[in-house]
Amino acid sequence: MEKLESEMESMGLQSSDDDLDQAEDLCRETDVPFQEKVDTADSWRETINKVVPAVVVLRVTACRSFDTELPSSGSATGFVVDKQRGIILTNRHVVKPGPIVAQAIFVNHEEIPVYPIYRDPVHDFGFFRYDPGAIQFLNYEEIPLAPEAACVGLEIRIVGNDSNEKVSILAGTLARLDRDAPTYRKDGYNDFNTFYIQAASGTRGGSSGSPVIDRQGKAVALNGGGKNNRSSSSSAFFLPLERVVRTLKLIQKGKDSNMSRWGTVFISRGTLQVTFRYKGFDEVRRLGLKRETEQMVRQASPTGETGMLVVHSVVPGGPSHTKLEPGDVLVLVNGEVTTQFLKLETLLDDNVDHEVELQIERGGTSLTINIVVQDLHSITPNHFLEVSGAVIHPLSYQQARNFRFHCGLVYVSDPGYMLFRAGVPRHAIITKFADVEILQLEELISVFSKLSRGARVPLEYISYKDRHRTKSVLVTMDRHEWYDIPKIYTRDDSSGLWIARPAIPLNSLLLASCVSDLGQGLKNEMSELSCEYTVVENMPQVNDMELTNSITSMDANYDHDSKGAYFGDENDVSTKTQVLGDLSRSGIGLVDSSSCEIGEIKLEDPMIMESANSSPHESTTKAATNGLFPECVIEPSLVMLEVNVPPSCLLDGVHTQHFFGTGVIVHHSQEMGLVAVDKNTVAISASDVMLSFAAYPIEIPGEVVFLHPVYNYALVAYNPSALGALGASMVHAAELLPKPELSRGDTVYLVGLRSLKAISRKSTVTNPCLSLHVSSSDPPCYRATNMEVIELDSDFGNAFTGVLSNEHGKVQAIWASFSSSAKPKSGGSLPFVRGIPIYMVSQVLDKIISGGDGPSLLINGVKRPRPLVRTLEVELIPRLLSKARSFGLNDDWIQALVKKDPIKQQVLRVKGCLAGSKAENLLKQGDMVLAINKEPVTCFQDIENACKALEKCGDNDGKLSLTIFRQGHEVDLLVGTDIRDGNGTTRMLNWCGCILQYPHPAVRALGFLPEEGHGVYVTKSYRGSPADRYGLCSLRWIVEINGRPTPDLDTFVSVTKELGSEEFVRIRTIKLNGRPQVLTLKQDLHYWPTWELRFDPDTAIWRRKIIKALQ
Repeated sequence: MEKLESEMESMGLQSSDDDLDQAEDLCRETDVPFQEKVDTADSWRETINKVVPAVVVLRVTACRSFDTELPSSGSATGFVVDKQRGIILTNRHVVKPGPIVAQAIFVNHEEIPVYPIYRDPVHDFGFFRYDPGAIQFLNYEEIPLAPEAACVGLEIRIVGNDSNEKVSILAGTLARLDRDAPTYRKDGYNDFNTFYIQAASGTRGGSSGSPVIDRQGKAVALNGGGKNNRSSSSSAFFLPLERVVRTLKLIQKGKDSNMSRWGTVFISRGTLQVTFRYKGFDEVRRLGLKRETEQMVRQASPTGETGMLVVHSVVPGGPSHTKLEPGDVLVLVNGEVTTQFLKLETLLDDNVDHEVELQIERGGTSLTINIVVQDLHSITPNHFLEVSGAVIHPLSYQQARNFRFHCGLVYVSDPGYMLFRAGVPRHAIITKFADVEILQLEELISVFSKLSRGARVPLEYISYKDRHRTKSVLVTMDRHEWYDIPKIYTRDDSSGLWIARPAIPLNSLLLASCVSDLGQGLKNEMSELSCEYTVVENMPQVNDMELTNSITSMDANYDHDSKGAYFGDENDVSTKTQVLGDLSRSGIGLVDSSSCEIGEIKLEDPMIMESANSSPHESTTKAATNGLFPECVIEPSLVMLEVNVPPSCLLDGVHTQHFFGTGVIVHHSQEMGLVAVDKNTVAISASDVMLSFAAYPIEIPGEVVFLHPVYNYALVAYNPSALGALGASMVHAAELLPKPELSRGDTVYLVGLRSLKAISRKSTVTNPCLSLHVSSSDPPCYRATNMEVIELDSDFGNAFTGVLSNEHGKVQAIWASFSSSAKPKSGGSLPFVRGIPIYMVSQVLDKIISGGDGPSLLINGVKRPRPLVRTLEVELIPRLLSKARSFGLNDDWIQALVKKDPIKQQVLRVKGCLAGSKAENLLKQGDMVLAINKEPVTCFQDIENACKALEKCGDNDGKLSLTIFRQGHEVDLLVGTDIRDGNGTTRMLNWCGCILQYPHPAVRALGFLPEEGHGVYVTKSYRGSPADRYGLCSLRWIVEINGRPTPDLDTFVSVTKELGSEEFVRIRTIKLNGRPQVLTLKQDLHYWPTWELRFDPDTAIWRRKIIKALQ
């Protein structure tokens, strides 16, 4: 597969005898093909013409992370081995162990769906089935398998989809038949207990599963992988076909060619859970093999035998655990000399669930050991639990061997959202949940069924990277309906699908009525579980928190080059995860997270670390003793916010899941508390917010109630009753000082949090009205515009946020983090910090407290009208009057503008209008805004004040009377303003694995919306989805489905509801640059149903609704 092959290319080659932790420099396809002699081409032409029609391109999409594989979309090769029954042979890493959707493309471009019928648990081969009757226009014959024909010196051809070129023919010569199985990844799939065939022939991406044919057109081996070495010749590794032939015969016996339906075919496979390595006689002699034993083995073995099998590793808890040890030399199995992998596997497959007698030599001592052969399929998982985006299943034999854990333990293949939020990495083994020991997946499901939404419970896990220490985290059950109910998926080999069913009763996860009920709900749940632990809301202190690295999130599919998603310990999307408090009995453990990216660089400072021995009052006492007076006054009003965005709803161009920042309490009463914070911390309303208070050690949830449509701040509400009587008395709102505004040279105090303790420094204002200009980001996401911010002579760096106050502790500004333009795939750039004058916040705050004029929102059980913001949707930037004069602005206007503001001496110039705004067709780029209602305009605040005046008078239908300067002439215009709420995006669709929404302001700021309709904007697509498979990438509009216009989401829903699950859809899209594109896509309602997520203001809950899915 393309994904695996690309991953293999970067690995370094190690000796085949090295431990699995040292990965070889192997790839599934590599380097430059062998150049054959011209005079041999004619002799191969007839063979190639016969073989090529039976070779197919396989397009495979892995829909879920499972076992050793990750969600991905790519292509590989297969070939027909049974034309009558419709059977295609390829690699196991192509068939994959988990849910997939695949199709085969024959040489004449006929495409047919294929379904997996078998993937070997150990060796790298598997089979697809297809309907032979579906191929109508191609004459082809199956390729016979001839493993006995493989020999050293045999000239071969590799026919396949090399470098994704559909048909490539590469030449080579078999050099070895006894190479050790290549080691590709220490945490992924690896073949073992078999020889591989080696040839000096390079193959590249897409040729996995290609037939290795001889001059007679027979397949002598199966292409598996290769070694990438640019400094020397490349090598290709082929899987011998003896075990493939055995399996194919069993499948053929189980399938009567006249039957129309495939049934489940049982392939007997036995294991001792031991990895053997083939060692030469000299080496096994050094391991202690006795001379007489060697002579007996040589006499009983075929001529030319060169070595014996030696135990390399034993899986803990397996049938050979405590019986066999590394270094044991295998001599006899059931009385037969066994020196070859093939003979050993044959004996094991024939004795499943029976005892075999092994004679070994350990350090020169002969031992006879009896071991029961285990059914290999019984330790190969065929089901998984999907909950909150996480994929959890029993630990497979493959990963148990890699990580040296017991088979069957509860393994996290993908942490999803809920576990990711808690800090649980991929590859974790869950050992305890809600104080219940977890040994099997069913035990984990039982605990889930007893919890309610919003419950917070401890979880313990171990990781193969730190296997000797248990780590403890706090898991918060989703309160919003970000994901579908927990489901169990079970593999059905007869259909080739994974069948889903609810994992727990539908009424098990009850939604808590409000946040204040959370603590009592948790107590009730834990009494049902007969466990004791402290509810976080009632904890007298906050435990230490540790911050380290590991988990990943889904990256936005901005380009379609890289087809595989990686959720491993080294991440493709960086996030920071921090856990406050540990409710487990065993104390604090290490929390795995990952490295930092744009939007979250602030994490280095705001780590929440409270001494377990400190009293609730100690923080305030120390501040009063050692801190500056403003610091002591402001500290009780400071809050640390931890914000998590579910991967299922990364809206508005947000590409990061985890954020931290400092906020300030601007309102605190018995009914409601409000925290002001920058939008680089709270980017969208579709998120989970947790608040930690500097004044009192407690962590409670918050809800986003207002996102300013222009300015860089948001308001988050919390329930004061959740603080308890003591906490509510210690926390208070900051005193705001909107007037007088700061001036240059004023002394201010920068106060913020570090380790949840207030720190401060005295600074001087160098520029109280710096005009902010942030260039457009790629991809489009929120950036502050039309703002004048405050600049200081000194601060704590770009990672530190807080407030600016005077010497009395009155807040004059928010010291906020601003997002700079950056591409997430390039690693991003550092954000920067500036001050937001507090008057920008207080104006909206007054409306929320007194009641705005917008739609109502449920806040702490009370419906409150939200404020509306009237704005001129035009991006403006200042221009010096000296420059304006050069453009022809006359002296009268220059003098009038200087008189209005003698310090700035500037005029506002139009950079662009937001597409779809009322000003779009009236104002043009380069226009200079001179006056509103004949009053000179010099700054952004003048524009805002004019918009507010419209709200009071209600005249002109919300239009401003502007005087502008355009191309040397004064022009008077009536320009409409737009009314925006502070909701942000409150509705999204997930169709075929892509997120659809109305275009957010950052997209509209580009100045373009398609004329055909702009209401269906693709903001993200997910790996392993139909959108990923067929190239429906993000950053575009869908304007037509099967020729029917889709101008808005409602129309899109009605059109797509009429489509069938396996129906191909013709889609017309328009990219951000205006370029149209037409593509086709097949819906997959089985794995990717169509669903909608809406914010319900009456309950303040995000509700999920299935629009169309297979029943």
